[in-house]
Amino acid sequence: MNVNRLRRRTLGATASLVLPATLDPVRAQEAWPSRPVRFIVPSSPGGGTDLYARLLAQALAEATRQQFLVENRPGASGNIGAAAAAKATPDGYTFLVSANPALTINPSLYANLPYDAERDFVPVVRAMGPLLLVVHPSVKARTLAELVELGKREPGKLSYGSAGTGSPTYLGVRMIEERTGARFVHVPYKGVGPAYQDLMGGQIQFMFPDLASALPHLRSGRILPIASERSNSILPAVPTIQAQGWPDFNAPSGFALVAPSATPPAIIERIGREAAAIHRSPEFVAKVESMGLVVVNETQPELVAALRKERADYAGFIRRNAIVATD
Repeated sequence: MNVNRLRRRTLGATASLVLPATLDPVRAQEAWPSRPVRFIVPSSPGGGTDLYARLLAQALAEATRQQFLVENRPGASGNIGAAAAAKATPDGYTFLVSANPALTINPSLYANLPYDAERDFVPVVRAMGPLLLVVHPSVKARTLAELVELGKREPGKLSYGSAGTGSPTYLGVRMIEERTGARFVHVPYKGVGPAYQDLMGGQIQFMFPDLASALPHLRSGRILPIASERSNSILPAVPTIQAQGWPDFNAPSGFALVAPSATPPAIIERIGREAAAIHRSPEFVAKVESMGLVVVNETQPELVAALRKERADYAGFIRRNAIVATD
């Protein structure tokens, strides 16, 4: 055999042996997932982000016949978990399921984030978690107006819990203060789970959490709803903030599945296709809505644009009120 031809065959065979599957979009997509996939959730168990992540992980596991494991990494308003996901090996086996703070709010609160919210992640799908204003039964307020009146008549007397300075649970109350002149005392927690314990015990008087995490406590009667951030099928009798005289109120709270930006595009396309199909499933939608979440069906460009707009809107509010991170 011609020596040059033999050399070419040998080099070709060697190249095919060392060519990683991630360089071949078709092979990467077909092989994925061949081992358990990790969802990093940058908040404590029990919140809306955690609920959505576990529902989506279960559905994806059934669709792909592979394990999807949820790993909670709370702290620093989501920065710890988001940084871990951004720095993870971008091989399609680590994703981030995060609420608004890490993706749309923290860039305006922290001067030196250990990740770039837009550059380091590729959005895949998301759900929304309507906020719900809830009070301890001892609070003499059953409407937003009555709560505001208490906050104006005795500023600083009522305290509220939040998942941290960078959370919609905090910024939503600050929006109410900005609009009305009422003043309340902020008590930050590492996630809404611990905050509920103090709310039900009366150590704090109200909260503005997501509906999904509030539902179990509402059913117990230990907290009471007085206003919702948007209408929902779970609590149709609870008036929205818009219906209570504030038509332009907007504090978006959602949970997005995002991939590290260097993840092979074929894998992002595959999980995106699987997740979108799950979002369209009547069974999944019913389960999600029964827990107080709202499925959003967006194309990837639509989701990218929506997150970019929310990032800009929150940046304006934070800048206008000189809000800085303290936790």
